[in-house]
Amino acid sequence: MDAGNEPVHIWVCSPDQGFARAVTSALGPGFEAKVGDGICLPSDPELSAWWQIVLLDLRHAVHEAEAKEGFQVLEQLCQSELAPPVVAIVPTGERALILKAMSTGAYDAVESPPSMIELRLVIRRANRFRQAEWDLRRLRAGDSSGSHLFDLIGPCEKLQRVFTLARKVAACDASVLITGETGTGKELLARAIHGLSRRAQGPFIAFSCANLPENLVEDELFGHERGAFTGAVGLRRGRFEMADRGVLFLDEIGDLPLGLQPKLLRVLQERSFERLGGSVKIQTDARMVCATNRNLEEMVAKGGFREDLYYRLNVFPIHIPPLRERQASICVLAQHFLQRYATHFGSSVKRFSRLALQALEEYRWPGNVRELENVIQRAVVLAEGQTIDLWHLPQGLRCNFPTIDPGGPVSYQKEVQNFKRRLVLRTLEHCNGNKTEAARRLNVARGYFHRLITQLEVEIAGSQGRQEPLGGESPSRLTIM
Repeated sequence: MDAGNEPVHIWVCSPDQGFARAVTSALGPGFEAKVGDGICLPSDPELSAWWQIVLLDLRHAVHEAEAKEGFQVLEQLCQSELAPPVVAIVPTGERALILKAMSTGAYDAVESPPSMIELRLVIRRANRFRQAEWDLRRLRAGDSSGSHLFDLIGPCEKLQRVFTLARKVAACDASVLITGETGTGKELLARAIHGLSRRAQGPFIAFSCANLPENLVEDELFGHERGAFTGAVGLRRGRFEMADRGVLFLDEIGDLPLGLQPKLLRVLQERSFERLGGSVKIQTDARMVCATNRNLEEMVAKGGFREDLYYRLNVFPIHIPPLRERQASICVLAQHFLQRYATHFGSSVKRFSRLALQALEEYRWPGNVRELENVIQRAVVLAEGQTIDLWHLPQGLRCNFPTIDPGGPVSYQKEVQNFKRRLVLRTLEHCNGNKTEAARRLNVARGYFHRLITQLEVEIAGSQGRQEPLGGESPSRLTIM
């Protein structure tokens, strides 16, 4: 189901029928709600299968009896196998109640009377979180809907095109050149192509050409005979020989020394080679799959890469887009890594808080999927309850969010201001700094959008700041062209 086209199904649990019906009526189009009979869950399994979000009214939970009843329902929901995200409505100023609801398992909590703009945003985010969990369940159940390719996961359209190309080229023996930034999953795609091909039962041999001296790369690729050089005390098979009837994956092919490029070209043309110190030709039936994060066309133009070798390798190019260009994948990948490392570490963590998930989605991810995996692994280690919160994430992800004290007071106006600022920044970035286009996307007048920029102190600069992967220096402040 596409959340952008179908209404979000909401079950409302409230002891106050008038309040429940007023809230559901005010939600407006895009939401379909059903009101329960008090603080209880329906016994009808079809109704349980219908809902996507549960709106739980805890406004009366300051009283012991109502609190016990409300939190019993919350615990019952969160312990079910297909638990829907729960959004709690709590009394204004009851910070302790918000924390208790979140620690018990609520996806988020809003204060009463709820701002309908805020409530709609929270419900839509909760539904996206639910969809991510369902995508993962389908993947683990072996669903071949196209949202994954072996260990590659991504529901976004750009990655679906990559999967389609990979499935097509896997059936033949054409050389493949995979391009993309560091950490996007180039080796995973190469392994997927191997797994789908007729060579799947053969070996998959991977070798990185990065930052190695020419003589060592040559020895690794072609092997050597005994006595070929000082220290060669025995025969050694090279990667081409080991990959016979399988796939040889050469990562960072752009770093292959220029002196070795003619020898690699000759092997690709003649399908044979000689070990170092040997004179016997060895036949090889290895399929070539190469990857690089560099622009080989520019390297060819500058003389850093042989043109004939480039065309030999670039028979079937596949480009993997960076993570920042496939935002729909972030939530699914984050939940996937959360479940993987929670199981690995024996942790009880199950979910992300709203702000944590928002921070993950708004970050630029210069280190791509590899950086995301490291961030989630760290957060799972730090989290003590069932929820990964904003303060469990590295500072680089929290730089555009206000400092949060888990037990301190929260200013509603400040929260709204910070949300607006991030929304304006993100929209300007997507529009390459074009304020007219940004105003159109947000469906606001251009004059009002200009006033927003001034009020929120959004900086408009001549160049866009670039984030560095987490673990290095803190990212520069985001500026928009």
